[in-house]
Amino acid sequence: MILKQLKTITFMALATLSTLPTMGQDLLANQAPIDRKMKAVDSVAFHQLLQTEATELPGTDLYQDWDNRYVSRANGILPDEYRIDLRGFHMPTSSRVVTSNFGARWGRQHKGLDIKVYIGDTICAAFDGKVRIVRYEPRGYGNYVVIRHDNGLETVYGHMSKQLVRENQEVKAGQPIGLGGNTGRSTGSHLHFETRLCGVALNPALMFDFKNQDVVDNFYTFRKSSYDNESAQATRLRGVGGTATASAEPRNQKEVAAATPARTNNVSSSTRFHKVNKGETLYSIARKRGTTVDKLCKLNHIGKNFRLTPGQVLKYN
Repeated sequence: MILKQLKTITFMALATLSTLPTMGQDLLANQAPIDRKMKAVDSVAFHQLLQTEATELPGTDLYQDWDNRYVSRANGILPDEYRIDLRGFHMPTSSRVVTSNFGARWGRQHKGLDIKVYIGDTICAAFDGKVRIVRYEPRGYGNYVVIRHDNGLETVYGHMSKQLVRENQEVKAGQPIGLGGNTGRSTGSHLHFETRLCGVALNPALMFDFKNQDVVDNFYTFRKSSYDNESAQATRLRGVGGTATASAEPRNQKEVAAATPARTNNVSSSTRFHKVNKGETLYSIARKRGTTVDKLCKLNHIGKNFRLTPGQVLKYN
C-alpha cells in the first residue's frame, strides 16, 4: 500500500516537472506582445517628451554652436520675428538707477544699459540658463559673464569685481553670478547689462523696467521691421530721464507731449504690472493692487478660473 502511494506521488511529480518548460514557454509567449506594447508606449512617451521640451525651450534650436570665446559673434540667424518668453525672470540687480542708455554714445554704439551698483553688490542671473563665458577683458567688459537662456536670449553682465560662476554651469533665475565692480573700460562702479538674440544686441529697455524692478510683459516679440522704433520708444519710457522717474517729470505741456509718445508694442507709460508670487490668486492680487478681478481678466485676456503660476506677469492698470 505504502509502495503504491510512493509510486503515485513520484509519477505526479515527474508529470509536473515535465510541464514546467511548456508553461515557461507559454508565459514568454504571452509576455512578448506585452513587451512590444510597452516599447511602443515608451517610444510614444519619449517623442512626446521631446516635443514638450522643444515647445517649452524654443531657444534650443536657435543657435548653431556653443563656444566660450565670443560675446557678439553671430552664431545663429536672426529671425525676422521671434517671441521671447519673459516669465520666470529675476532682476539682475535691485538697483533702479539707469545711468546710460542703449544706443549711440560718444561716437559709438553702447550695446546695453548701465545700471548704478556699488562694488560688492550682488548681481543675479536674469533667467534660468547655462553660463557660456566667464572671462576678463581689460579694455572692455572687465570681469564679465555671458549666459544663454532657454527663451533664446543671451544676457551679458560686465565690469564686475568678481565672478561667482564657471563656464558651462547651469544656473537658475535669481542665482548670484557675480559682484558689482568697476573693472575694464569703466569710469565708475556700475553693471553693464546686455540682452542679445543670435549675437545681436537688443535694447534691454524693451524687456526690462529697472525703475519698476519688473519686466514689461509676459512676452516680447522681436520684429526686424519695427525694432528701431520700439527701441527708441522703450528708451524714452525706461531709459535715463524716462517718464517713469519722478525727478524727470515734465514741467510744461510741451515737455509732456515730448515725453509721452504714442503707444508702441502695446505698452504705455501708464501701464502697470504685477509679478505673481507663490500662493497668490486673482482675488488677492486685485485687493493688493486696488482693482477688480473682472478688470484683471479683461486686461490679461484670461478667465476667472485661470490658473496662475509663480513668476507670471499680469497687467493691473
